[in-house]
Amino acid sequence: MKKILVTGGAGFLGSNLCQKLFNDGNYIYCVDNLYTGRMKNIANLNGKGDFEFINHDITKPIDLAVDEIYNLACPASPPHYQKDPIYTLNTCYLGTLNMLNLARKNNAKILQASTSEIYGDPLVHPQVEDYRGNVNPIGIRACYDEGKRIGETLCFDFYRQYQTKIKVIRIFNTYGPNMDPADGRVVSNFIIQALQNKDITIYGDGSQTRSFCYIDDLISGMIKVMATDNQFTGPVNLGNPDEFTVSELAEKVIKLTQSNSEIVYLQLPLDDPLQRKPVISLAKQEFNWEPKVNLENGLIEAIKYFKQELNI
Repeated sequence: MKKILVTGGAGFLGSNLCQKLFNDGNYIYCVDNLYTGRMKNIANLNGKGDFEFINHDITKPIDLAVDEIYNLACPASPPHYQKDPIYTLNTCYLGTLNMLNLARKNNAKILQASTSEIYGDPLVHPQVEDYRGNVNPIGIRACYDEGKRIGETLCFDFYRQYQTKIKVIRIFNTYGPNMDPADGRVVSNFIIQALQNKDITIYGDGSQTRSFCYIDDLISGMIKVMATDNQFTGPVNLGNPDEFTVSELAEKVIKLTQSNSEIVYLQLPLDDPLQRKPVISLAKQEFNWEPKVNLENGLIEAIKYFKQELNI
C-alpha cells in the first residue's frame, strides 16, 4: 500500500483525486487548510481507516513519511487567488518549496499541478509545452500566473540539483462535481445562473475560446503521469483539445438546463486570455492519455451536481 499525500485535498480537484486514489487501495494523507477547500467534498472519506485529513497550511513545513505527493494546494479561480495575492504567491513558492523538500527527504515522487495560465494570453495557438508564454508579470492575474511559473522553476531546479523525482502537469479548464458554486469559474457561473434563470454574464464579446476537460479525465491523466518512469518530468499539458467559444458554452448550458436565462455581455477583465487550447500529443505519446468525456456529457453530469448543491 502506497502512502500518498494530496495537498489541497479538500478542493475540487484534490477531493476527486483523493477518492480515486483511496478506491485504488492507497493510504491517503489529505492536507488542506480549507482556504478554498470544503469538508463536504471529503465527507464520504473522512473517518475511514486509510484516509487521514490534516488541517495544515503548506506555506509551513510538514513532516510525513510518504511515497508520492500530489501538490494541488493553491486557490485557482480569479476571485479566490486575487483576494489575497501575496498569500497566493506564498502558496505557490513557499508551499511548493516545502513539498519539494518533503519529497527529497522521502525520495518520493512529486507531481506539481501547474496550469495553462503559465502561457498567459498566448501568442501561439494552440498551446504546446515548449511555448514559453505571454504573461504580464505586474497584472492582476500575475500572482497566480507567475506563482505557478516559479513553482515549475523550483521543481526543475530540484530535479537538476538534487535529482528529485518531479512530474509537472499543466492543467487546462476542468469542471465537474465538487466545484464550489461560488468559485467564479465560467462553467460553474453559467450553470448556477441558468438553473436560477438569471442573466448569464459573459465577460467580453463571447468570442474568446476555452477547452473544457471533465474531472474524471483529468484525474485519470494525473495518475498516469505519476506512474511514468523517473526520466519523464514533463511539463505536460492535460486538457481537452475540443475548443469552444464562451458564447457556445453559454448556449449549451441554457439548452441543457432548459433555462429562460438571457445572455448579457460585460467588460473583459484585464489580461483575460483570448484563446485556450492544449496540444496533447505528448500525453498521448508518453502514457496513452486523451480525454473521453465530451462537453455535452460532462455538462450533464455537472448540472446534476449543481442541482443537488442548490437543492433544485
